[in-house]
Amino acid sequence: MEHRSLSLAACLISLVCLAVPVAAGEGVDPAVQQDWKVRLERAAAMQAEGRLRRAEAERVLAEKDAGCASRFLVNSCRNDNQEEYMRAARQARQLENEGNAIERQVKKEQMSERDRQYRAEAPKRAADLQARQAETEAARREAEERTASILADKEKKAEAGARRKAAAAAEHQRKVREHEAKVAAKMKQAAERSATGKK
Repeated sequence: MEHRSLSLAACLISLVCLAVPVAAGEGVDPAVQQDWKVRLERAAAMQAEGRLRRAEAERVLAEKDAGCASRFLVNSCRNDNQEEYMRAARQARQLENEGNAIERQVKKEQMSERDRQYRAEAPKRAADLQARQAETEAARREAEERTASILADKEKKAEAGARRKAAAAAEHQRKVREHEAKVAAKMKQAAERSATGKK
């Protein structure tokens, strides 16, 4: 009877947990989390209790079987002990199985909640991904524009440098021609003076 009431209570708690709505986009309701924690602790306690009962039943069986050796109907005594052990072991296994069932139900609910949250957050993740992609694309375009601007600036500077160099070369050629013209004029004057001085 005790085991039936525990399984009934576990079923009722499961139904209550399933009925608690959790708004999309929010975390798990703290009351639901607390319920999961309590149920998992209870499941662990039931599993531990089942293991202890089974171990105790095995200990009692070994003691009673040892006591049967001094009796007249040894096999009958051992059969009775085995039946008693089987009843106790069955109850222990049932308790352990109920604990396992509660644990599986909680894990299933937790997995369902994670799935629900994952689906609820899918649009936000998609929007975040698009935003990151847009930022990356904008950064790439900005880098390309900056590179193009730097190259254009270098070309302008190179053209300006080439013009300055050409202007400097032209100025140099002009000065060379002027100098050569002056030298030629002075040479001519000197030649004329020396020609007039000789006559």
